[in-house]
Amino acid sequence: MVRDYVIEHLADEDAVLVIDETGFLKQGKASCGVARQYTGSAGKITNCQIGVFASYVSRHGHAFIDRALYLPKAWTDDPVRLKATSVPAEVGFATKPKLAAAMIERAIAARVPFAWVAADTVYGVGNIENALRQAGKGYVLGVSSAHWFGSWNREQPLGGSAEEIAKALPARDWQRLSAGAGTKGPRLHDWCYLELADLEAEDFNDENHGLWTRGLLIRRNIADGDLAYFATWCPAGTSIATLVNVEGHRWAIEDSFETAKNEFGLDHNETRSWHGWHRHVSLVMLAFAMMAAIRRQANRQIPKKTKQPPARISHLSSAGRSKKSAG
Repeated sequence: MVRDYVIEHLADEDAVLVIDETGFLKQGKASCGVARQYTGSAGKITNCQIGVFASYVSRHGHAFIDRALYLPKAWTDDPVRLKATSVPAEVGFATKPKLAAAMIERAIAARVPFAWVAADTVYGVGNIENALRQAGKGYVLGVSSAHWFGSWNREQPLGGSAEEIAKALPARDWQRLSAGAGTKGPRLHDWCYLELADLEAEDFNDENHGLWTRGLLIRRNIADGDLAYFATWCPAGTSIATLVNVEGHRWAIEDSFETAKNEFGLDHNETRSWHGWHRHVSLVMLAFAMMAAIRRQANRQIPKKTKQPPARISHLSSAGRSKKSAG
């Protein structure tokens, strides 16, 4: 399996599992799951398929480990279309967060080593949070500006929408931090982290122990002041720098989508059926994983550069040396 291959080469206990989606632009109505729907790939509502992916991101590299084709209700409510594209009988309508939750559950069941999950606002609330708390995994999940946050057992009680809380923050609460290296250097933003409540891990799973913190992480764009909000769950005492770093890992899956499409033909296929889509995507995932493994191996083998002493150049001719020696 692709997942096993990725873990064999990139495994790390502190890895981040990143969830995101990408669009596959299509013409016509016959391809499985195709519909007019929004895709960030085009930045608009257009005729396309949507695939939800899980990417494994560690200090050794990153690669996809799971995928699922999203079927809109217009498809799941139409038995004729489902049969024509060979959709398995047990497949019904599932929201994107539900598809993501299933991927996380599969990774946990397979004992994939990871410590965190990161995702954008499409996946940030609901069953995913509960599943991760029960599994003892931390998360940095995007939420909307209207998402409500409240604190308890704090000296200064806090409550309101994410946007309201952000507007009330004093200037001293913001820190300028990098979410990782980008193509043009460090990806700097202004950040604020608010600890809302400390909870015992045992409250969610008897096998987990220790104090964990529920919080709100806010990112502010330096150029235009645009804000993004994230619900967080982490061991008590986790630094804001760590949470920012986890959120920054989401960039890896965006890079993966671009590379997989441009170099491996992720979105270049004429498959119409459910099985055809999954087989094509799985083959591309394997090719991408092999590239990631080769890159890691190549980076290991790069010898360290050592400075060679400058060559000594004599300005005397052989005749001159002979005369000097004779003298």
